[in-house]
Amino acid sequence: MNKVPATIKLMAFIGIMLFINSCRNHTDSLTKEQSSVVKDSVRQMFESIATAVSHEGPLAWLRYFENSPDFYMAADGQLVFPDNGAATNFLKNIYAKSVRSIDLRWKDIRIDPLTRRTAGVAAIFHEDITDTAGKMSPTDGYFTGIAEQTSQGWQLLNSHWSMITPK
Repeated sequence: MNKVPATIKLMAFIGIMLFINSCRNHTDSLTKEQSSVVKDSVRQMFESIATAVSHEGPLAWLRYFENSPDFYMAADGQLVFPDNGAATNFLKNIYAKSVRSIDLRWKDIRIDPLTRRTAGVAAIFHEDITDTAGKMSPTDGYFTGIAEQTSQGWQLLNSHWSMITPK
């Protein structure tokens, strides 16, 4: 049985790794300026979400959920909406009918540009939700997701909400 010398194996491995690396698409490598543009525009999306939801109510969220079969939302480790249709149906037919107002605030927003058109996002959030009977419920937690630049502007491709349970 012929054994391949370790140096030949190492050289073959290095050659394969160099080949794989050269085949990668580097068109989405970001310069500092491009990264800054992504961060600024996604931060504006977050500010716009807080303003819209606080002034218009829960249906404003629909402008920020990507209308794509890839959209989904989870909360506290469970899939809540498997697609945009489920989220839209819930917001229009259930949630908007039970909520009088929402005051949404973000804190410590983190934006990690992945490409010129996508970014990982995270933030602490606080919501004061007032129901139609006038009862206000404060909610605090952490939000994570992927933002994607679409023809409609920056939107959320997916999201996860982790709520802090009062003790």
